[in-house]
Amino acid sequence: MAALIAENFRFLSLFFKSKDVMIFNGLVALGTVGSEELFSVVAFNCPCSPARNYIYGLAAIGVPALALFLIGVMWNNHTWNLVAECHKRGIKNFSAAATFLLFGSILGRASVAPITWSVISLLRGEAYICALSEFVKPSSLDKFPAEYGAEVLAKFPCRDVPANLTKSRDEVTRRLRYESQLFGWLLLGIVAVLVFLTKCLKHCCSPLSYRQEAYWAQYRSNEDKLFRRTAEVHSRILAAKNVKQFFGFVALDKEEKELVQEFPVEGVQPSPQWNAITGVYIYRENKGFPLYSRLHKWAKGVEGNGPTPEGHELLFLAS
Repeated sequence: MAALIAENFRFLSLFFKSKDVMIFNGLVALGTVGSEELFSVVAFNCPCSPARNYIYGLAAIGVPALALFLIGVMWNNHTWNLVAECHKRGIKNFSAAATFLLFGSILGRASVAPITWSVISLLRGEAYICALSEFVKPSSLDKFPAEYGAEVLAKFPCRDVPANLTKSRDEVTRRLRYESQLFGWLLLGIVAVLVFLTKCLKHCCSPLSYRQEAYWAQYRSNEDKLFRRTAEVHSRILAAKNVKQFFGFVALDKEEKELVQEFPVEGVQPSPQWNAITGVYIYRENKGFPLYSRLHKWAKGVEGNGPTPEGHELLFLAS
């Protein structure tokens, strides 16, 4: 049983580490839907009180969306590459189009979860009904008693109303649910159109052929996997050497002993090398030959970050 659970977690982790943006965004959206459903069932509870309803309803939609957006920004590797780029080199070498492309990539990825949350919240309608029930004009309701006002309207989401207002409550709920779902479908349609236009624009403006773009994606994925795997082994061997120097011996298992014998580590990479391979990378060519990453650029000995007479920047950001 434990092995089955571990295998399922490993399968999910592979999906979440996938470089396929569509799969990644789909999983984020699916997770957001489940979270919103859980929130609505467990946590959402309209106060049914004037002035509080509006704040609570908007907070139920907006605050989780904001939190998901910030998590999405922090989760994106481009964010920290941009921070490193600004800290080490600045973005003076980037054109306005490249900067716009970079921020668009970060914000677009980070918007998947909050937009999904907002759409699902609007389609369900509870938060919208809670927020706006007290603002419905009594004059717009059929046979609504004149002695009742906003205080009674604010209680409609909780169904805590006099028996003679049941019909009015149903009418208000139906009207607000209609508005909420209409806004939800409109938001979904607008986002779908924007995503479609963005994908078309990306492929139209791409300097790469379909096959070369697929190769570039495979290269980035393989380079990242090999770099992480090699860095783990390198750091383990270096740590073993330092521990042995301190204690006089180091307790290694069989696999670690084989690693130490097979891969001798003489030292560490200097900071300039780490800085050279860290930061934002936009696809470039040098004398007609592609440079697929900062590590590739460093290995080829190409200096500088901006356009040069021998190399030119092509405005295409790794997704």
